[in-house]
Amino acid sequence: MNSELSQNQKTFRSTVEITFRQLVKLRKEKNKASFNDELLKILPEVKKYINRRLITATRTGNLPKGKYKADDFYDQLFIEVYDHIEELKDDRDFYLWIFKKTNELLEQIIVEEEFNDFFFQNIDDYSRPEWDAMEEEFSTDGDGDLMMIEELDDISYKKNDYTLNHVFIEGGKNEFINKIDKELNNENIDRHIQMVLHNLTLPMQNVFELSSQQMFSLQEIAHVRNSSVKEIEKLLNESREVLQKSLINRYSLG
Repeated sequence: MNSELSQNQKTFRSTVEITFRQLVKLRKEKNKASFNDELLKILPEVKKYINRRLITATRTGNLPKGKYKADDFYDQLFIEVYDHIEELKDDRDFYLWIFKKTNELLEQIIVEEEFNDFFFQNIDDYSRPEWDAMEEEFSTDGDGDLMMIEELDDISYKKNDYTLNHVFIEGGKNEFINKIDKELNNENIDRHIQMVLHNLTLPMQNVFELSSQQMFSLQEIAHVRNSSVKEIEKLLNESREVLQKSLINRYSLG
């Protein structure tokens, strides 16, 4: 699954680089209509990312429900790309640059929340039934928020598919991973990870997504988020540690 995702991302990045060269040509010709048509071919992946960030920010209370839609940022992104694409000198930078611009647009209106101290202070004490109840509440609330934001009529929306390999990197707790693999299906694992991510700060969620779904390196994420590599590494490690701890506490017994 992860190797397939990685290959798909590599293929998509190559497509973006080819598209970049065509976009630069069309921009020089001032052919805005053809420019927008060409850009549309590569932006659905970015729109998925915008949707996910809006959903996350709405669920955590950092955006009013129903106030913003992906199209609000999508339209502005078209303008940003058209106005500034000639500033880029290397086609390999274009993919990251689009995500960087997208993040900047989003973070102008998203207020980052404080750490959910209660969740983390009690993570060792939650019983299996409490985890189940928490997940049921999360799923119910989440469905409502999704409907409110996009009414799910936009095929560009696709939820993330998180796996154990996103949480447990090479060499860690193989016996436990095998146990969970036998006990749970992919949907159960994804739902648990989504629920725990919901309780992390927005920066932690964003860094984890950029790493696991976009397959960005620490250096690339730092560039997208205007941060240091050290800070990105800290956020990614902390998010993985919390996710690992939650899975172990929930499923290691019984």
